[in-house]
Amino acid sequence: MRIPYLDVTLPEWQARLAGVLVFVLILALVHRILFAVLRKVANRTATKTDDILIARLGRPTFWLMIGVALAASGPGLDLPRYWETIWQRVIGLLTPAMFGWMLLAALTAYRDLSEVRFDITATDNLRARRRRTRISILHRIGVFVLILLTVMMMLMSIPSVRTIGVTLAASAGVAGLAIGAAAQPALKNLIAGIQMAFTEPIRIDDVVIIDNEWGRIEDIRLTYVVVRIWDDRRLVVPVSKFLENSFQNWTRETSALLGSVFWYLDPAADVPRIRARLEEVVRANPRWDQRFFNLQVTDSKPDGTMEVRGLMTAKDASTAFDLRCDVREAIYAFIRAEMPEALPRERIMRAPSAPAPSPLSDPSAHR
Repeated sequence: MRIPYLDVTLPEWQARLAGVLVFVLILALVHRILFAVLRKVANRTATKTDDILIARLGRPTFWLMIGVALAASGPGLDLPRYWETIWQRVIGLLTPAMFGWMLLAALTAYRDLSEVRFDITATDNLRARRRRTRISILHRIGVFVLILLTVMMMLMSIPSVRTIGVTLAASAGVAGLAIGAAAQPALKNLIAGIQMAFTEPIRIDDVVIIDNEWGRIEDIRLTYVVVRIWDDRRLVVPVSKFLENSFQNWTRETSALLGSVFWYLDPAADVPRIRARLEEVVRANPRWDQRFFNLQVTDSKPDGTMEVRGLMTAKDASTAFDLRCDVREAIYAFIRAEMPEALPRERIMRAPSAPAPSPLSDPSAHR
């Protein structure tokens, strides 16, 4: 084939390949222009949905379009046998990879959209935390399955790999048993992660106590859970532990909690006055959710003190902790300033002393 205006003659297959490359460049330019327009339109909208879709799907759609165009133009190139074999191998590897990348980007975009839609920073966020947890776990399962299937499809495009796979099929049962025995802990946690997505013993942002540590569920993976401890440490716990062992979940149905404060006072304390002061303190505190409060004498101790317990409610665990600290401090200040007799005292019982003998009754006094 002779190129106009150039004194160059190319073989027919090279000329066709050059035409395919020009066509691919035109497709790339069209894709760039199209997504540039879409980004400008998305910047003018208030919603984040279109921004997330464009950011996640831009590059995968570009390379998928290029891969499909190259795969469709392959039969018409009429390449020499050697180059045709190389072309088929490359396209056989790239096409499944591009499709897998596209599906993975779409799955990740759906996860990002769910994070925007279900806001867990709201006060009543039980439904949002439930959906976010399930979508997060299912997203990781989907990523694992997609990568596995993509790699399998890429390998199946190589004839030698297919032959080896058929040869090893007879021993797949024995190999599966060996691998299953070696990877039993990992498979156990993987199955537990899938089960957790549907049974939901914990959710993202749940407040839990596990291994005597108080914290929030920060991340749920397929095989482990990250718990953010109150002092910003991270506790990494296997998923199976949440299904096999007991733990405390303070936000299972609702985040509201009933907090308690204990004082150990002298039995001479005026409990009705302390109860009235507690009511004033609790009602004036903005952390109280206006559901319930109470004060009772709940026990007497061997050291002579009595146990006084105050109850108060708050919207969540963090607020309840701050409310308890405020109430404890306010009641102690009240006792110290207006009721010092309520502070614990140590009482000592002394036996009466024997009377001194009278001088008249002492026989030695008459000698």
